[in-house]
Amino acid sequence: LHHFLGCDLERVYQELEERFPKITFIRCYMDPIMQKHGPTPDQKLRKAIYEPLPKRKADEKAVSFLGSDFVLEKNADLKRIVRAHQGIFRELPGCKSWEDYLALSEGKLFISSYPPSKYGAEVLSERLKRPYLYLPGSFDYEEITAQLENFCQAMGYGKLEETISVEEEIAACEKALEKAHEVIGDTAVAIDYLYHPRPLGLAKLLLTHGFRVIRIYLDSISPEEKAEFEWLKEHAPDLQLIATIQVKMRVLPRTSDEKTLAIGQKAAWFTGSPYFVNMVQGGGLWGFDGIRRTAQLMLEAFNEEKAPEDLIVRKGWGCESCI
Repeated sequence: LHHFLGCDLERVYQELEERFPKITFIRCYMDPIMQKHGPTPDQKLRKAIYEPLPKRKADEKAVSFLGSDFVLEKNADLKRIVRAHQGIFRELPGCKSWEDYLALSEGKLFISSYPPSKYGAEVLSERLKRPYLYLPGSFDYEEITAQLENFCQAMGYGKLEETISVEEEIAACEKALEKAHEVIGDTAVAIDYLYHPRPLGLAKLLLTHGFRVIRIYLDSISPEEKAEFEWLKEHAPDLQLIATIQVKMRVLPRTSDEKTLAIGQKAAWFTGSPYFVNMVQGGGLWGFDGIRRTAQLMLEAFNEEKAPEDLIVRKGWGCESCI
């Protein structure tokens, strides 16, 4: 509405900053109607959240994890490696004070994993003159290993194998997936893109370990998953890719003819399955530990019914339907 009215927003912020000098005002606009090209509203919001960070001297032991809505799991690979070297791992969702937030700028290295955070993290690293690594969550053993090696090199930790054993990490992942498959068996599995930014990679991982993935709910194919898309075309030609933004999804029956394990809220909503993993945006999962946690969450979801109608927040709830 401010844009439609031709409001001078910079003048408004200037006045607010003059009147309330002890308050930091951040320019955050959820403005999809003005989106023509360039960064998305989500990307610009994540960038704006870090704009007040000041220039500070880098702490050689500190790492700043940027752009995520969730704290990484305490046993996430990156955190375990930092702890092994007596380092400091900072992230915005874990901040308890304004000073904790400002200390994010002291990171020797900036890293991010959630795709929409990449733009803002790159801008911040350039402004504060700090090295930056984009380490997207992955379900591929080789990619995870390469990312961890790059991280160790950037932090000066030496070789990855000096901190963790990749063979042991992979063996633990295989054991967790095998245990989950023994219980879940041939049960149909549906995945959605809100659970994790790499739904195709997750589908490939599960299919190669005997799970029966029947469909994926997603609205686009990320360039990061081109290789997984091509692999699925060849090895799982019957796998269904279903867009969630199609208007017909409003009226199609939300039921399943068989028990379905849904990984993600949209998968649960559109299949009507009470057996689902209730998580979005990766939920703090990363790396080898993220694979093991996913297998554990699948087991828990398979054995415990939930109520999708109660747990999943519907956008536009309370609005009248014109259909």
